[in-house]
Amino acid sequence: MSSLSRELVFLILQFLDEEKFKETVHKLEQESGFFFNMKYFEDEVHNGNWDEVEKYLSGFTKVDDNRYSMKIFFEIRKQKYLEALDKHDRPKAVEILVKDLKVFSTFNEELFKEITQLLTLENFRENEQLSKYGDTKSARSIMLVELKKLIEANPLFRDKLQFPTLRNSRLRTLINQSLNWQHQLCKNPRPNPDIKTLFVDHSCGPPNGARAPSPVSNPLLGGLPKAGGFPPLGAHGPFQPTASPVPPPLAGWMSSPSSVPHPAVSAGPIALGAALKHPRTPPTNPALDYPSAESEHVSKRTRPMGISDEVNLGVNMLPMSFPGQAHGHSPAFKAPDDLPKTVARTLTQGSSPMSMDFHPIKQTLLLGDIGLWEVGSRERLVQKTFKVWDISKCSMPLQAALVKEPVVSVNRVIWSPDGSLFGVAYSRHIVQLYSYHGGEDMRQHLEIDAHVGGVNDISFSTPNKQLCVITCGDDKTIKVWDAATGVKRHTFEGHEAPVYSVCPHYKENIQFIFSTALDGKIKAWLYDNMGSRVDYDAPGRWCTTMAYSADGTRLFSCGTSKDGESYIVEWNESEGAVKRTYQGFHKRSLGVVQFDTTKNRYLAAGDDFSIKFWDMDNVQLLTAIDGDGGLQASPRIRFNKEGSLLAVSGNENVIKVMANSDGLRLLHTFENVSSESSKPAINSLATAAAATSAAADRSANVVSIQAMNGDARNMVDVKPVITEESNDKSKIWKLTEVSEPSQCRSLRLPENLRVAKRNERNATGKATASLPPQQWQPASGILMTNDAAENNAEEAVPCFALSKNDSYVMSASGGKISLFNMMTFKTMATFMPPPPAATFLAFHPQDNNIIAIGMDDSTIQIYNVRVDEVKSKLKGHSKRITGLAFSNVLNVLVSSGADAQLCVWNTDGWEKQRSKVLPLPQGRPNTAPSDTRVQFHQDQAHFLVVHETQLAIYETTKLECMKQWPVRESSAPITHATFSCDSQLVYASFMDATICVFSSANLRLRCRVNPSAYLPASLSNSNVHPLVIAAHPQEPNMFAVGLSDGGVHIFEPFESEGKWGVAPPAENGSANGAVAAPSVGASASDQPQR
Repeated sequence: MSSLSRELVFLILQFLDEEKFKETVHKLEQESGFFFNMKYFEDEVHNGNWDEVEKYLSGFTKVDDNRYSMKIFFEIRKQKYLEALDKHDRPKAVEILVKDLKVFSTFNEELFKEITQLLTLENFRENEQLSKYGDTKSARSIMLVELKKLIEANPLFRDKLQFPTLRNSRLRTLINQSLNWQHQLCKNPRPNPDIKTLFVDHSCGPPNGARAPSPVSNPLLGGLPKAGGFPPLGAHGPFQPTASPVPPPLAGWMSSPSSVPHPAVSAGPIALGAALKHPRTPPTNPALDYPSAESEHVSKRTRPMGISDEVNLGVNMLPMSFPGQAHGHSPAFKAPDDLPKTVARTLTQGSSPMSMDFHPIKQTLLLGDIGLWEVGSRERLVQKTFKVWDISKCSMPLQAALVKEPVVSVNRVIWSPDGSLFGVAYSRHIVQLYSYHGGEDMRQHLEIDAHVGGVNDISFSTPNKQLCVITCGDDKTIKVWDAATGVKRHTFEGHEAPVYSVCPHYKENIQFIFSTALDGKIKAWLYDNMGSRVDYDAPGRWCTTMAYSADGTRLFSCGTSKDGESYIVEWNESEGAVKRTYQGFHKRSLGVVQFDTTKNRYLAAGDDFSIKFWDMDNVQLLTAIDGDGGLQASPRIRFNKEGSLLAVSGNENVIKVMANSDGLRLLHTFENVSSESSKPAINSLATAAAATSAAADRSANVVSIQAMNGDARNMVDVKPVITEESNDKSKIWKLTEVSEPSQCRSLRLPENLRVAKRNERNATGKATASLPPQQWQPASGILMTNDAAENNAEEAVPCFALSKNDSYVMSASGGKISLFNMMTFKTMATFMPPPPAATFLAFHPQDNNIIAIGMDDSTIQIYNVRVDEVKSKLKGHSKRITGLAFSNVLNVLVSSGADAQLCVWNTDGWEKQRSKVLPLPQGRPNTAPSDTRVQFHQDQAHFLVVHETQLAIYETTKLECMKQWPVRESSAPITHATFSCDSQLVYASFMDATICVFSSANLRLRCRVNPSAYLPASLSNSNVHPLVIAAHPQEPNMFAVGLSDGGVHIFEPFESEGKWGVAPPAENGSANGAVAAPSVGASASDQPQR
């Protein structure tokens, strides 16, 4: 809601209070959440109206919003409970205990037990802590003092405890001013007009009953409004002077519409572009275009005078021209033939790039995460990994977050307008700015602890001709920083969800910022700290980015809903409405779709393993290209400034650079020049040009928005260790065999890890293949111990799962399920005693209180820890559950069982959507039931299936097998397999102690580690083999195996190699990992005999 709309609510509250509508006043206070009436709250508490107290509070906060809110609700419910006990109304006390107080047991089980024990006392004052409890009235007064302190300290009540200072009857005054102004516009104004209604505009009747002339011909109106005539958006009254004019297109988003269109000034309709570019204001009425009483919605505005109904464009209109609004179509960029669709370069990044940006001046200089490529010469100039420059200057929350979880990913990279700086936004608090001086000369410039949580976007802008950095984050704020000094200039608050993207822009010397949040809200801000001027819903209402055309005249947004529906739309800025919606997206996008604009004419988006193009003036899809295959499901894309090159993220950690004919000529000039000539110096930081379009290059996987989507371990800043592979297909590929300990780095962990502090040799304390790790344990010395099975412990199925952010671990070993705090190792709760026993556990990715529990009786129970209740019981398997995996993009749960069956369940209603029995290879004996495991790919749309007879990649929505690698009949069965942290590799272990590394894109074997490479000779003929395999959360080429003898081995390739073998060449010119599916029974001819 815009700031003016918010102020209107305050005016209505004042009016209702003056008119003695007391109940309505407090209802509006609660529903709007703008003003917390402490006096009313105190009265209700004193009167013991507990239901009304909680109902009123619910308009401002919920129990679990923060610790202050939790304490507020606890104190209220505790007082209600004690009063029931004091009246000896035990049934009521029990009801309050179960209904209202049990929710707090999750957070403090001991306190809940102590409260429960009060029921056993004849007088609860026998409890030492309650011995001073007086009568009800004094107890309520004492509690109120505490509640007021909590409310005042609660950030959710910030700016809501003070009613703005207003003159009496302010709303009546404004209405009277409006009526006076309407009266001035009358052709024949009467000295004492009789105003009988506010429902229509006032007009005095003509003398002798003659018809009043149309206001169109009234000389007071003059011509059409002139430029700059719209009212200042922060003004509080309609007659204040225009100190800071707002450009008409932006003003159109920030005022309110009339349901009755104004009459046209001329006989014919005025062209939309002309009206927007040349508005005029009556000389005697500098602020006519204000909301009227007939406004449909306080966030929209009346049309500027002179725009007829004919320009109110709907969605999906046919292409139209707009006189007076040139779009700057370049004659050199004519047709689809000029689109960059030829793969000119393939760059191996070393990790999947989260964001890319071409240099604004040097068109072939590509920034990908914290790496710099000279695309023309294929040379990687600079590559850096995340490192805090000065930890002492970081806030305590950031330091604590880095200690608890040091994994940090790149969310966004962007060049400054002149290319002398670039900024990097990270998934935890930090923004880093580097200065660039040409060639490999990249220097640290500024490090800013910008936001609490992730920094989701970064951009540059030049308000007041001063270069600034704009950031947004999980803490629901947008901040503006001085790019030279790092001093914070502005903080914009008003979003109610994490802010996903920012798009700074300017029109007619007015600078502003659009922002989008994860609740789908679009807001706009001027650099004046006076609140949002816009409150609109983006199509899809989830992850949305915005961008202007290169000439700044047309505004677009691209977004994806939680259901996977994607949209690109063009906005009518004057109306704040969607002008056209572009068609051609996949029915359910496999990730968050990213887009970009180029040449004032074309739009491009990464969707369905391809790049799709649209002409801006046509909603139909122009063309789609797949970049010779191998693209990600929703690839990140970025044009260079001229539109001749397009960078696209692909599988196998590659960046593909597409080019048109101009781009190919540009790249060709670099092929025969020295590396020095390709690195011209770039001027140091100077006054920037106009703010650039901020089309956001964001990860297709929304897991990086941690507060919304849970486990961020899939989105890590993996260290680049892979060098660019040759594209020479004439080379003969050979499987890499590792048979000797000297061929890789491996380490067997000692059986008794000592508890010690970090030392200089192993500063991180983490496991590597070079140095043994150190066991971590809290100072209390407590151990996490499961409830043991009463029967044979050997038959128990051990299982555990980590919550999002690794705050909790849930575990079972045949007995009750235990929930442990990862920091203290304390047992938070135990529940669900057998039978049946738990065999697999999984946390919901968005709510730690919801867990999926696979049982040995073939059911799956959806359990809410907070209320200690099974919400759903899923039946579809015939044998025990052996695998569970959530997709936080598709909102589904995939399950697998010992019956070799796969099931897909909708997490909204927990209905079964699809099921399929895993096809077992023909001729293989059907022996005892075998575990089937499932794990989602980083794209959250495909998942890995692991069975002793095969590896397979499935597409989730259709439950379709895309790739399969069957084990030959004579080979040892698979014991376990997992994706690497970047999902580019699959590590698999076998019963004969062999470990194999596959390319996940096509499930083709690239490296084999034989037992002789890591097992001593004394064990070579034994039955010791890997039971489980785990990928390192940051290093894509590091993994560990747990052996049947209790040993743990860590593996990584030598630095000189940097990777596990080389990917085999693609057959039929395609290496795309999830498009061309071979026949399920085929045993791929490239599969070497193991």
